[in-house]
Amino acid sequence: MHERILILDFGSQYTQLIARRLRELNVYCEIHPYSKIPAFGSETKGVILSGSPYSTHQPNAPIPDLGQIKGHVPLLGLCYGAQYLAHHFGGRVAASDSREYGRAVLGSVDPSEPLFKGIHRGSQVWMSHGDTILELPHNAISIASTHDVPIAGFRVSGEATYGIQFHPEVHHSTDGLTLLRNFVEDICGCQRNWTPAAFIEQSVGDLRARLGQDQVVLGLSGGVDSTVAAVLLSEAIGDRLHCIFVDNGLLRKDEFERVLAQYEGMGLNVKGVDASEAFLEALAEVSDPELKRKAIGRVFIEVFEREAKAISGVGWLGQGTIYPDVIESISVNGPSVTIKSHHNVGGLPERMQLKVVEPLRLLFKDEVRRVGRALGIAEELLGRHPFPGPGLAIRILGAVDREKLAILKEVDALFIEGLREEGLYDQVWQAGAILLDTRSVGVMGDERTYERVVALRAVESVDGMTADWVHLPHAFLSRVSNRIINKVRGVNRVVYDISSKPPATIEWE
Repeated sequence: MHERILILDFGSQYTQLIARRLRELNVYCEIHPYSKIPAFGSETKGVILSGSPYSTHQPNAPIPDLGQIKGHVPLLGLCYGAQYLAHHFGGRVAASDSREYGRAVLGSVDPSEPLFKGIHRGSQVWMSHGDTILELPHNAISIASTHDVPIAGFRVSGEATYGIQFHPEVHHSTDGLTLLRNFVEDICGCQRNWTPAAFIEQSVGDLRARLGQDQVVLGLSGGVDSTVAAVLLSEAIGDRLHCIFVDNGLLRKDEFERVLAQYEGMGLNVKGVDASEAFLEALAEVSDPELKRKAIGRVFIEVFEREAKAISGVGWLGQGTIYPDVIESISVNGPSVTIKSHHNVGGLPERMQLKVVEPLRLLFKDEVRRVGRALGIAEELLGRHPFPGPGLAIRILGAVDREKLAILKEVDALFIEGLREEGLYDQVWQAGAILLDTRSVGVMGDERTYERVVALRAVESVDGMTADWVHLPHAFLSRVSNRIINKVRGVNRVVYDISSKPPATIEWE
């Protein structure tokens, strides 16, 4: 077992960020709901309590059982976690005029405390709490303060239990990573050996032992997660991995042929299946976005099941599930109701009587890319923008047909090509074009036109949960707009989407 830090989730919007920061420090960690604390042994080096939208005084406030934790392993409470430790063990927490939101500055720091090693007075921190700690338990001492909050940090005497009323995991806390490093390295004694090479070595060994001589089938999408999962499985079991890459007719221009060639050049056992006719037939006259997704999912399962059954001895279905997907399903507030139907394979393992293997289920997206680089996967594949599962079907507003697909593929190709040509592609998290379900009046030459409108979309994000529109240079937008209108017959107007998420979503459907 890897050494690990447990993070107990109380519903904070920042919980995943805590884990990502620890992974940056090469420390393996796991997030668990506060109500489902796993049994642990010597591999667990410490525990972190997350923040929460709750107040410690609310009737439904989260109350964890820390019997096996406090005083036994190092413990760090963040924001609500700190307030819970103070409130539950004899201190006093209340709403007061000392509430802080946003940026604050540490007014005093105890330099002898290992948690604050290398952190000095004047360090900026990020506050986000309505309650504040007014009195500490009798056996706790204050070790940091801000101008408005006398107890910004504390330690319990005689044990490695700490609480801080700010969020070190957010980048606005300038020394936040230093504080987390102090906790995991100096206080918990972690060796910080969670590296891509170590993950690959352990994963390959585990996969060989688990899968034995069985055959595994995996659906490739061309995306980062399924690609890295395929290469990792291939390292473990070789050509007993059977990859199926389905062309649903909704991919980008020439993407099926280009990505298939890349896969074959990597030594993967890949079969390309052109099923575009079946998908387009299922989408005929379907306008509702969710019905589009369901139609695409249904046809994909039919195609994938047919191809998988042609392979003898298949006992496992490989999937590119990553850690945020796992967290989503066991979050403190229960499974999300906003998961769209195309994000999973809708009962395919049960239907085909297959066991599931998910070699990336412990990794965040940035870790997946790091593992991919360690596996020697080309940067062109690792750096690809995310692309929606239903493809261009949800970037065509309204019903999908061949004419609309042809127009959108050309527009999308010109936009992405332009981003690459001008060195903007890697500055964007995701980009694409949307074909609107409307026409506009235009003038070309001396003639009046009544043609289609396309919207360009480019966003910056970390994980897609929130996103902001990218301020692409006006000169670039002008050039790409002219190129689209001049080269794509049927389009006479180009607009640029400047909406952020929230309140908008990245995709239009």
